Amino acid sequence: MSKAFFFKTLFLFFNRILFGKVRGFHRNLSNNHATTQLLKYQKYPSLALRSDLSSKTLIFNVEEVLLKSPSLFPYFMLVALEAGGCLRAIVLLLLYPLICLVSEEMGLKIMVMVCFFGIKKERFKAGRAVLPKFYLEDVGLEIFEVLKRGGEKVAVSKLPQVMVEDFIREYLEIDVVVGRELKVFHGYFVGLIEEKKKDMIWLEEILVKNRVDSNMIGISGFNISLDDHQLFSRCKEIYLVGKADKWSWQRLPKQKYPKPLIFHDGRLALRPTALDAVAIFMWAPFGFILAIFRILISKSLPTNISTPLNAFSGMYLTTTMPKNSYSLSNKEKGKKSKGLLYVCNHKTLLDPVYLNVILNKSVTGVTYSVSRISETLSPIKTVRLSRNRDQDGIMVESLLNQGDVVVCPEGTTCREPYLLRFSPLFAELGDVIVPVAIDSHVTMFYGTTASGLKCLDPLFCLMNPTPMYTVQFLERVSGLSKSCSNGVVSKFDVANHVQSEIGKALGFECTNLTRRDKYLILVGNEGKV
Repeated sequence: MSKAFFFKTLFLFFNRILFGKVRGFHRNLSNNHATTQLLKYQKYPSLALRSDLSSKTLIFNVEEVLLKSPSLFPYFMLVALEAGGCLRAIVLLLLYPLICLVSEEMGLKIMVMVCFFGIKKERFKAGRAVLPKFYLEDVGLEIFEVLKRGGEKVAVSKLPQVMVEDFIREYLEIDVVVGRELKVFHGYFVGLIEEKKKDMIWLEEILVKNRVDSNMIGISGFNISLDDHQLFSRCKEIYLVGKADKWSWQRLPKQKYPKPLIFHDGRLALRPTALDAVAIFMWAPFGFILAIFRILISKSLPTNISTPLNAFSGMYLTTTMPKNSYSLSNKEKGKKSKGLLYVCNHKTLLDPVYLNVILNKSVTGVTYSVSRISETLSPIKTVRLSRNRDQDGIMVESLLNQGDVVVCPEGTTCREPYLLRFSPLFAELGDVIVPVAIDSHVTMFYGTTASGLKCLDPLFCLMNPTPMYTVQFLERVSGLSKSCSNGVVSKFDVANHVQSEIGKALGFECTNLTRRDKYLILVGNEGKV
């Protein structure tokens, strides 16, 4: 019995020594691995101080690094509303509490299912026409400056590829974009995301195809997951961006955009966070009633009565007259002259209506591509252009012989502070041209669209709680039919002169872009009716 106890004790002793050393070896190995990982992962502030980034390849996470907002919900709400409609957006909003409770990956799958199920792939334009504006307004200035100093750049996103690719490529000028792929059946999205293993294989193919240098630096958030670790496994160093870092960043100002944002589409004028989305849907019924009220009183009541009522309903109008008030009069003693030709930049369909209110006299609005409903509801006379030069010239000249005419030579609206190229036709028609600089401000809804129903444009504009208009009348210019005192000698000179004067008054930049360019960028067609 004593011998058995002795051998048992001896066995336990050697066993403890042996396995104790093994556990000590594993512990040392684990500590060494942790030390290696600590050397690989570093905090973001040290990255901003590096001066050798031009020779490095930067692979960064779009949501964790580039965008200041921690939530992806507003971008999916934009997709749901602009690509799917109000009902789909309401369903997404009702599911928001569930999205917050489940895991990040599950929440992403729910939003993808609601927003993309049944949407035709070829008709999905929100990624190109709507989302870039809101992405750009959410980019951090400091991290953008760091990325700009890098060599090759690879953007990695948890969002579907169709939601981020156009923004990253077109406006940040980064060629390698890796997003999540969506499943498609017979040309329609089914609302499902491809497995991440396939995404990893796709990433490797992209890196090889673009010959991205293996000496990469990764930039991600502190809540980096195992999948993110796999994506960034090729990086020799990974810099982690904390929430405090992002909160301290400024938003990227418009003058520092790599490519200017001139055209964008969509009805929403504000970024639809969950609270803002609730406010929008709560306001919409009241806004609709308010818009109908504003239209009815403008249509049925005289200007001197409808104007105070519209002001009481929340509409703001600021007017600036030229120094010489005679610029708005074209009466000459003993002579019958043509009416004035008011030439203004184009913000909404209501531009001629506001001029009619300010002048307190009847004017005719020359339009193009306006719905019959808008023409019917208009409180002033409107005449359509045919886009036939000779016919339009005869028509406008006939209208000028009857009274004052308002034209918008840009041919389409532009929301941003830019002026499109002015058509020179107006320079040949009017004896006296009055340039008018117009700017507008909305809080919830845009009153213009490139891909939606144009008949709803005035309604959406008037649904805003406090739509604001600023109208400046500038010094008049002589047309080609009279001697010109401004030193211009051709219709193009007159058009460019008027465009530049309006641009100076508004602080807008003049461009050579046209209506055709706008529709090619936003919708993929030439905008012909």
